[in-house]
Amino acid sequence: MSTIVPPAARTSGDGRREANAASVLRAVLDHGPVARSAIARLSALSPAAVSRQCTDLARLGLVREVPELVAASGVGRPQIPVDLNTGGADGPLVAGVHIGVPASAFGLTDLRGQVVFRSRFEHDGIPASELPDHVGRALARFIAEHTPASRSLVGVGAAIGGWVDPETGTVVRHDALGWHQRPLAAELQRYTGVPVRIDNHARAVAQSELLFGQPAARRSLVHLFVGQVVDAALAVAGVVHSGPRSGAGDVAHLPVPDSAVRCPCGRIGCLEATASDGVLTGRAVADGIIPEPSLPLLADAAAAGDLRADALLRERARAVGRAAALLLDILNPDLAVITETSLLFHGDYLDEIRAAAMAHSHVCDDPERIVVPHAGPAALLVAAATVALNPLFKSPLQAFGNTAAMLPSA
Repeated sequence: MSTIVPPAARTSGDGRREANAASVLRAVLDHGPVARSAIARLSALSPAAVSRQCTDLARLGLVREVPELVAASGVGRPQIPVDLNTGGADGPLVAGVHIGVPASAFGLTDLRGQVVFRSRFEHDGIPASELPDHVGRALARFIAEHTPASRSLVGVGAAIGGWVDPETGTVVRHDALGWHQRPLAAELQRYTGVPVRIDNHARAVAQSELLFGQPAARRSLVHLFVGQVVDAALAVAGVVHSGPRSGAGDVAHLPVPDSAVRCPCGRIGCLEATASDGVLTGRAVADGIIPEPSLPLLADAAAAGDLRADALLRERARAVGRAAALLLDILNPDLAVITETSLLFHGDYLDEIRAAAMAHSHVCDDPERIVVPHAGPAALLVAAATVALNPLFKSPLQAFGNTAAMLPSA
């Protein structure tokens, strides 16, 4: 692994330089491989400014020329396309960790959000109070073992459920783990040696859709996450809403029409008490469908033809669809992205979610507006990496600190 380049304080100089670099990098992300002349049209920058920014971004290792794609027209000066530096042996990587309740997942991701290495870390027998230390050590080993010497690590992102304040790097509240005011970013950084950014996983998935997903997501989206915990995120005009102290997105107690399940809060029909992984797999164990509470086991049983397992998953899908209908009616987003963990293993239940949502929504009559994350089974790893990638795409020169400060002004 080559030298890790940590984020640094804002570089001095004109903010226009940073904005121009971000515009060029975003154009390359969206359209690359792409000629500089096309970048100028897409970014509304002059050809000279685009050329300077491409040179600077190439020096930082973020973009590269792709001469093998030059059109052999023989007319005029050839236009050498520019693309993100992902295919070469020296392309930067970002580490991501999704911390779940039964296990964590580690991944190394390139600049396009493609996972190139991954691993799973089980939490069995580890007290929640000691979990950050165990995850931090395992993450550091994963990074050391899987990051090639020729590729730099430009950041570490972590995604987790519950109430997360990314500004302070703190898990404010995670009821399933019993964490309150946990300085998770600092705890993980002790082992990685690289500044770690953290965010709630629902917001992280929403941000990954803005960065890598459908163009409609940039107009507006709502993301509903249903796993061991249940939460949501809203994005409008390309910005994910966080609210004061980043407290937005707590939908655990959103009422589910027709649910008769009693929640620990004392009310009837709360979403998390109705549809969380723990509730669902607990029922499956009690009914003798699976030997232990595991969503993958339940999904596999359904795929193998167990009608009882299939019925449970369809029941949950309908509850998720009814909750999605409420969000659609309140927010009316262009897209409703659903991360429901059984969908990550088997996509058969999306139609069930869509049907329930259409039956209960008074605003949305287009089931195609309800989608799963673009990254499919890798959604949570890509989301974790996006926690670190998003600041890089917004401020690529700032992210590279002193290295960028040495570059000529735009």
